[in-house]
Amino acid sequence: MTTLHSLKAPYQSRHRKKRVGRGQGSGLGKTAGRGGKGQKARSGNMHFEGFEGGQSPLQRRLPKFGFNSPNRIYYAIVNTGDLEQFGAGSLVDEAVLRKAGLVKGQWHGIKVLGSGKLSRKLIVRAHKFSESAKQAISKVGGTAEEMPMVAHKPEGAAKAHAGKGVKAVKTPAVAK
Repeated sequence: MTTLHSLKAPYQSRHRKKRVGRGQGSGLGKTAGRGGKGQKARSGNMHFEGFEGGQSPLQRRLPKFGFNSPNRIYYAIVNTGDLEQFGAGSLVDEAVLRKAGLVKGQWHGIKVLGSGKLSRKLIVRAHKFSESAKQAISKVGGTAEEMPMVAHKPEGAAKAHAGKGVKAVKTPAVAK
């Protein structure tokens, strides 16, 4: 092998395509090796994915149920009993919860549930609260502050939605 243009396939490694249906003398005339009649003798048979010879295909036999929304919001769950470890009067938000190891990984938001006892007055900031969690926090004199899910900066929102919807009206040029 000296150069690319001098490369050749090994001897007898390339086979001609077998030409079928070219008359009786060719050896594969008349039915062209497909036998007589039937589904396999016809053109355009069994050339689609999942075909099982007429048997009901697997994708039709399996039950279809359920739905996973691509827009689902996943919350990190924190119980009111877990908040007992924080000092009275302290502010508990996402940063504090992560530092304490109560929230790990990536989540869209934090939801506080009312499981467990809370005896300390706390200021709790989260994205969602269950009714029982709100009652448990307010019962000991604390406050449950619900934060919005996404806080866009006004200029960032304008850039994100540029060119969509209502267009800004341009002021006419003043003639001099």
